[in-house]
Amino acid sequence: MFSLVFTRRFSMAHRLIADPAGKCAIPHGHNEQVIARLQPVAPQRLDGRSNMVAPFEQAKARWHRWIDDQVDHAFQLGESDPMIDWFRTHEPARLARLLVTPGDPTTEMLAACLMAKLNAFLAADGNDLRCVELTVEETPTNAVTLAGDPADVLPARAGAGWWRRADDSINDLDPAPVALSLAVARR
Repeated sequence: MFSLVFTRRFSMAHRLIADPAGKCAIPHGHNEQVIARLQPVAPQRLDGRSNMVAPFEQAKARWHRWIDDQVDHAFQLGESDPMIDWFRTHEPARLARLLVTPGDPTTEMLAACLMAKLNAFLAADGNDLRCVELTVEETPTNAVTLAGDPADVLPARAGAGWWRRADDSINDLDPAPVALSLAVARR
C-alpha cells in the first residue's frame, strides 16, 4: 500500500510540571519536526492517468498552514498548569497562543493530539486519506512515533478537545471571562 509522507518543522516552548524535580519543569524550547504518514482509507489501483494516491499539495496544504500559523512558536502547557491563569490575568491577548493538552505536553501527548487533529482535517476535507503514523522529533536524537488510533492512547478524560475538531484551535480556553473581567475592572 502506498503512503504519502511529509514533514514540517516548528519551534515551540513547553514545561512539564508532573515531575517538579526534573529540569523540564522550567519553561524551555525545542525546534521540532513532525512527520506524518498518510494512507488511503480504501486503497485502489493507480488509475493509469494521474497515477497518484492524492496530490501532495491537496493532502498537506491545510496541515502545513495550521502547523505554521498555530503550532509554530506556541507555548505548550498542560490543562492544570498555573501559568494558564497567569496568562488569563496578565496577558489575556496571548491565550490563543497556548497549546493546551490533557496533562503535561510531553512529546507522546503532542504526537497523539497532532495525529487526531490531522485526521480531523482529513475527514472534514473529504479526503480518502487518514494519518496512520505520526512522528514528533523533539531533538535530533529523541523522537516519538505513534501508529494507530490516537483515541486509544489519549487519556479517557480527554473527550472532544481541540485535537478532534477540524478548526484552527490549539486550546479550549474561553477568553470571554477574561474580556468580561477586564471590562468590569475598567469601570
